Amino acid sequence: MNKGITTRLSIMMFLQFFIWGGWFVTLGTFLGNNLNATDGQIGQAFSTQSWGAIIAPFIVGLIADRYFNAERILGVIHLIGAGLMYMCANATDFNDFYPYLLAYMVLYMPTLALVNSVAFRQMDDPSKDFSKIRVWGTLGWIIAGLVISFVFGWDSREAIANGMLKNTFLMVAVASALHGLLSFTLPATPPAGANSERNSLGQILGLDALGLLKDKNFFVFFLSSVLVCIPLAFYYQNTNPFLSEIGLANPTGNMTIGQMSEVLFMLLLPIFLKRYGIKKTLLFGMLAWAVRYVLFAYGNADSLVFMLLIGIALHGICYDFFFVTGQIYTDSKAGKEYQSSAQGMITLATYGVGMLIGFWFAGMISDYYKSGDVHQWTMIWLLPAIFSVGVFVFFFATFKNETVEYEK
Repeated sequence: MNKGITTRLSIMMFLQFFIWGGWFVTLGTFLGNNLNATDGQIGQAFSTQSWGAIIAPFIVGLIADRYFNAERILGVIHLIGAGLMYMCANATDFNDFYPYLLAYMVLYMPTLALVNSVAFRQMDDPSKDFSKIRVWGTLGWIIAGLVISFVFGWDSREAIANGMLKNTFLMVAVASALHGLLSFTLPATPPAGANSERNSLGQILGLDALGLLKDKNFFVFFLSSVLVCIPLAFYYQNTNPFLSEIGLANPTGNMTIGQMSEVLFMLLLPIFLKRYGIKKTLLFGMLAWAVRYVLFAYGNADSLVFMLLIGIALHGICYDFFFVTGQIYTDSKAGKEYQSSAQGMITLATYGVGMLIGFWFAGMISDYYKSGDVHQWTMIWLLPAIFSVGVFVFFFATFKNETVEYEK
């Protein structure tokens, strides 16, 4: 890739994840404090991500792989998203807020597959090149959190009480509009399957990528992706409210430690893949989730605050070694024709089905272990830790290591 294309793809990834990190991290705190939402309603709001991810393969498979350039679809979606984020910022109660968020996430989640497709199509060897582009997305998420905590202070106790977290949605609306405009300048990414014969409904909807599940190893990976995202949902839904409730200062800014470690491990990922292979790299990610939840269960904001910070820092291994490795593995198995469909399908497995179940469990368990305005956080964190260990054992016993290969 030339420098111009690399720069535009890097900015694309930066904005893609600045947008997500700019409101998603503080969503639970915002809803509980500003819209008086219950834990169940907070789980329902986080589940919009999952509904969007479930629909994503159909949108990407129907459009990006068949009829229109991926970068143009990306631009239109983010321009519409800017308007929906503005409406979220101005909602006055949960019933008004929820429809706008649901519509936004139905549109946003397919863009995760689209930005990957745009990037992968420009690369000769994604196992070496992708992490260098994707790391800018992590930087975008970090900058969003630092801006919220240390530039504007929207997540301080006083600011939360004054309703300042609504400004996160306004900030993201501006970023989404910029992303939409930038997308029309990205390298042309025409539909890879446009010249293929597709007659059945399943083929038209992009479900032809489901044929990958006939491969036993990929099926194990797919199923493990669904299962491991059940405990992952606890992190996304509960961490910011947890840190705020126990009195940790600048919770959103401190959570960016996880993305900072993500930058480091993103750059180390090619080395791990080469030395340990797909299987061990994925296992490292799964095990790190279990360790993180144990640290959260027994840490506190005083003498044991280091346990919380280490747990947050483990996010780099948790995310990179499973999600990014999984994206690379999926791309290698799909081949050129079904890249967009396959990425959409794995988005369905992870952010869709797995987290939909996970957010429901997280909301139910958080409600169960809540007395007044105080949660029994030790139990809330130990349950996903135990589940993560179970998935680790299943994957270790059933997945055979593979070498990533690409069509020439």
